[in-house]
Amino acid sequence: MALPSTEQLHPDAIKLDSRDPLASAKALAEGQIAAATAVRDALEAIAQGSSAMAQAISAGGTLHYVAAGSSGLMAAADAQELGGTFSIPASQLRIHMAGGLPTGVEMHGGAEDVADGLENELTQLQQMDTVIAVSASGSTPYTLTASNIARSRGATVIGIANNAGSPLLKNADIPILLATPPELISGSTRMGAGTAQKIALNMLSSLMALQLGHVHAGMMVNLRADNDKLRARATGIVARIAEVDTETAKHALKAASGDVKPAILIAARGMSAVDACATLDASGGVLNSALDQDN
Repeated sequence: MALPSTEQLHPDAIKLDSRDPLASAKALAEGQIAAATAVRDALEAIAQGSSAMAQAISAGGTLHYVAAGSSGLMAAADAQELGGTFSIPASQLRIHMAGGLPTGVEMHGGAEDVADGLENELTQLQQMDTVIAVSASGSTPYTLTASNIARSRGATVIGIANNAGSPLLKNADIPILLATPPELISGSTRMGAGTAQKIALNMLSSLMALQLGHVHAGMMVNLRADNDKLRARATGIVARIAEVDTETAKHALKAASGDVKPAILIAARGMSAVDACATLDASGGVLNSALDQDN
């Protein structure tokens, strides 16, 4: 029986030589680059998955990220950024990682084989939810069990795996195959497979935000400005889109209680905060439509 691609030996593995760190570094870099290109073959599925995620958020549903090991870290990193980047409410996000999120430097290695407790953990899963299940092998028991539970509840399952024909992909409503080459260090899927997973996850959530109206002209117009860096970024976004100076942008943000979209309407159109919010509500929160509506 042939080994899955994530467990096979890479033909360039021989180039990893402790006596030549530079040549080894080059081989590792080329391996990562080759893995990243695998995402190009999954664009249609990624676009479809992002629409399912956007629909879930719009309907008041929840995004459930499910994974184990290094795939779990990739999934968790994406989920944890959605609040600050796009102001997705924490109440609409869940992370389910085998063994729980690590609090120290050690991973819960054996937990990926244990699915006990998932039924309880997913008791609130509903039909309007979307589950993003990630597994390099596509056969991790923890992730597979979660996807089975999700399917039984009528939730949409997005399956991300690096092996063609794997159970996770067969079981998913939206299968995303990231056909990465074998790892330079055989089986070390935190590398090439993990790189492709991170790209796909970031694309899914960014495309979701675009469809929700949280991205305008390549800018994060729904960010949560809760530190100095983000407050400065928010000011720059308002100034750039509204075509006003920095001081005007700051005043608009203050009037809008730090919310970027209404601040743009306040700065660009001289609207009150109440009118700006009403205009945005009427446009479904899409800034382009709100700006057009006011013209």
